[in-house]
Amino acid sequence: MTLRRQVQFWLISLVVLCLFLYVFSSVLLPFVAGMAVAYLLDPVCDRLEKLGMGRMWATLTILFAFVLILVMFFILLLPLLGNQLALFLEKFPELIRKLQALLSDNFPADLASVAGINAEDLQSSMSNLIGQGASFVGKLAQSLWSGGQALLSILSLFVITPVVAFYLLLDWDRMVARIDSWLPRDHLAEIRGLAKEMDQAVAGFVRGQVSVCLILGSFYAVSLALIGLNFGLLIGMVAGLVSFIPFVGAGLGLVLSIGVALVQFWPEWPWIIAVAAIFGVGQFLEGNILQPKLVGESTGLHPVTLMFALFAFGYLFGFVGMLIAVPAAAMIGVLARFALKQYLASPVYRGTGHPVSGQEEQVSE
Repeated sequence: MTLRRQVQFWLISLVVLCLFLYVFSSVLLPFVAGMAVAYLLDPVCDRLEKLGMGRMWATLTILFAFVLILVMFFILLLPLLGNQLALFLEKFPELIRKLQALLSDNFPADLASVAGINAEDLQSSMSNLIGQGASFVGKLAQSLWSGGQALLSILSLFVITPVVAFYLLLDWDRMVARIDSWLPRDHLAEIRGLAKEMDQAVAGFVRGQVSVCLILGSFYAVSLALIGLNFGLLIGMVAGLVSFIPFVGAGLGLVLSIGVALVQFWPEWPWIIAVAAIFGVGQFLEGNILQPKLVGESTGLHPVTLMFALFAFGYLFGFVGMLIAVPAAAMIGVLARFALKQYLASPVYRGTGHPVSGQEEQVSE
């Protein structure tokens, strides 16, 4: 098969895959979630097999423990988080009005001098800005509700996902071996090498980032709750879980926490400073301890590239797209580096009769 026909084959396969994801994105959530669970738990299952446990019993043990932990989480925390979320949504307009009144009553001169406009215009601008922000939050929540069909898929998520995860985890090694038998024999070593690099990138990032999000969510939630911040548990958990998007989780949590703290604690500045300090400590832990130790440079992706992948896949495929954005971006990054390496070693880059220099070899590596 010529290079041109190979490129055409893989491009057609990519287009078919994208069309499949686009058409069936509304029903793929439990299947993608089940595949993710099976992928994450497969190393644990392999380790239990090495200890002498059969694949069936290892799969049942792991999934039972996973479901038990998940159920305990929802039994213990979901009612509390649900009550805080309902109360937060109910009190949100009142919080916005109080925050607006607080800022306009206590800082009109300072804000006006900084912005270069008079107090009346500044207050009007603040009203419009806060109103637009509240409207944006409402539209975002509505789009997540309807566009991703997340809540519509909740039942199928909890019913179908464990079943899908069970069968995939049970047959994971056989499926990998079957797919390996389909690979082109002429490029077997290269494809296996790329697949191994992709697996290391995806597994390292996903498993590490899940740990980072859980640790940060627990730290923010417990710390904010201990200082008595209203909705502290909810805000902390949300900030931690959204931390997989660089700077967005901490930024969102800081803005919400400071806003609630101003309304709740003003004029007691130490409590407001304590809220800001919690997120400062969280960012220090994330940037200097958690990310380097648990995630490192697993994906080789720049944070801006990662954010673009999340927005792009979310826009194209909805909530399911956001779930597959990071693994897909990591795989694309591996393929892009491989393509660049091939390009730097090809006559297209070097020209005819131009040997590869040591510097070019180092760049290609």
